[in-house]
Amino acid sequence: MSNLTDADIRQALDSLTPEGETQSLVASDRVQGIVVKGGNIGFSIEVDGLSGEAVAAVKEQAEVAVRALSGVVSVTCVLTAHKAPSVDTDTKPANQGPHNSASTEVPKVFERIGAVIAVASGKGGVGKSTVAVNLAISMAKQGKRVGLLDADIYGPSAPQLLNIANKPDLNDEKKLIPIERHGVFTMSIGYMVSPEQAMIWRGPMVQSALIQMLDDVVWPELDVLIMDMPPGTGDIQLTMAQRIPVTGALLVTTPSSLAMADVKRAIVMFEKTEIPVFGLVENMAYMSAPDGTHLFPFGQGGHELADKLGLKHLAALPLEAAVQAASESGLPLSAAQNSAAETSETAQAFTDLAAALVRQI
Repeated sequence: MSNLTDADIRQALDSLTPEGETQSLVASDRVQGIVVKGGNIGFSIEVDGLSGEAVAAVKEQAEVAVRALSGVVSVTCVLTAHKAPSVDTDTKPANQGPHNSASTEVPKVFERIGAVIAVASGKGGVGKSTVAVNLAISMAKQGKRVGLLDADIYGPSAPQLLNIANKPDLNDEKKLIPIERHGVFTMSIGYMVSPEQAMIWRGPMVQSALIQMLDDVVWPELDVLIMDMPPGTGDIQLTMAQRIPVTGALLVTTPSSLAMADVKRAIVMFEKTEIPVFGLVENMAYMSAPDGTHLFPFGQGGHELADKLGLKHLAALPLEAAVQAASESGLPLSAAQNSAAETSETAQAFTDLAAALVRQI
């Protein structure tokens, strides 16, 4: 059995200084997220400020250095960045392999996945991740084999919503093993980096991270993979359109006119990329008063917007304290077995939404 430690890995990497730099990888604090599982080693290297040529070299050198340690079985090195590495456009190769942003190759993992649902929104703060997590759990409770990919590279929410603080294990082929919660197989970049680490990535690095969470993860046979998308219409959405066979998208919004304006832009993006939209989920649509009447703190208009855009209005989720409490505790409402969950209008709405989507896919 291997007795390797974090210190052993850091010592091996401390001998490497990227081209053009004056400090080693360890001295410049570029080495993050070391995982030691027996002889299977994983870690990330922050490559901000390095040229494209230096990035390629440092990854190879780091893997060679760690692989040379006694007891090492496999090495997985993931490159991260707050911005894309600089590239000399006169010497940039036309094809940089399977993680090239221009690639349209579909990852082989989708041979084992029946359907893909993208849960998206035009803006942040509308409860998209909460919807994605509870939808996945509700589908699993209805007998489906479900995976959840937290594709929000910039601000991953799965660790908090699912109360996951541990890093995923590696198998003998140095691939990540999804973390199972409440019958759902999950993966998130948030499992591999500290909560304090800023994830302000751009361009190729963002797209590469998404594809690695598909190619380099041991996803089991799934009936459906739920993808919790980042807000907006950026690099992740482009990669999704190019390389992921999305069955359909679910758009989450609040009733406010500002949020709905962003939803319109998201719909245009899905139309241009030829991804079907299942319909609209109106979150925090109303509050139930003690006398049973509904209050509308964020306004009304979800049904009207759906009709105007030719979309189905799939659900109007209420604003409930139980949802916020569940998010804070890391026990999603759809997984809870308590009085709050049993009497929650939102919990029942997630069950109904999951059943409706199962019928569509």
